[in-house]
Amino acid sequence: MPSAHRRALLACACALLAACTPFAPPPAASLPDSPVAARAMQAPAWQQLGVHLLYIVPQESLLTITVRRGGALARLGHDHVIASRSLQGVVAPAPGRAAFQFRLDEMSVDEASLRQAAGLTTTPSADAIAGTRHNMLLRVLEAERYPWVRIEARRTGNGEVLEADITLHGVTRTLQLPVRIEQAADGSHLQASGSLLLKQSDFGIVPFAVLGGAMAVQDQMELAFRITARQEVSAPGSGASPGR
Repeated sequence: MPSAHRRALLACACALLAACTPFAPPPAASLPDSPVAARAMQAPAWQQLGVHLLYIVPQESLLTITVRRGGALARLGHDHVIASRSLQGVVAPAPGRAAFQFRLDEMSVDEASLRQAAGLTTTPSADAIAGTRHNMLLRVLEAERYPWVRIEARRTGNGEVLEADITLHGVTRTLQLPVRIEQAADGSHLQASGSLLLKQSDFGIVPFAVLGGAMAVQDQMELAFRITARQEVSAPGSGASPGR
């Protein structure tokens, strides 16, 4: 193969792999526009038991997923950080239960500050990020068919490990979720943080690849979260602070 042809093929492959991550695209369906609507969507059975509930504050919460390049030509691609800043859900501290969800098409891709925090050294172009969104939505996650990721967690014997049912791409898996919880003495709010490794294939997702796998996305993903929950969440733009 002539060298010019080979270089063109590699350039094309790089452009494809730049769009290989699994999360977040544009045809965004908006979230409920009030805390009441959000809670209605998030009402697990145990919420009806009259337990004290805290509500997740999206503006003070963050979930990230890091996906990394693989294959023999991995050096030609990029790792990616996908983030949700629109988590919605409830936490019941006494029984040790939580349920929350987020939309795939409302996640951000490759925020500069998050890439830096994850230690990623390459800088994808705007076109590469747009391509990533497109392939994630249409070819990897089928986000129009499976727009939501849902997580229900419960405390087990070890208070530092939760058992979590994670539903992604229409598939639910139960995993052990290490977590650190800091709760106010009066029970008015708490912060929870943790991380775990997931495999795309466990949820029926085929990792993106080109050139017979020479350029690919690794099956394993790194999920990390930091969640703040309070007694009350004010409606966006209301000017009221949480807890009032």
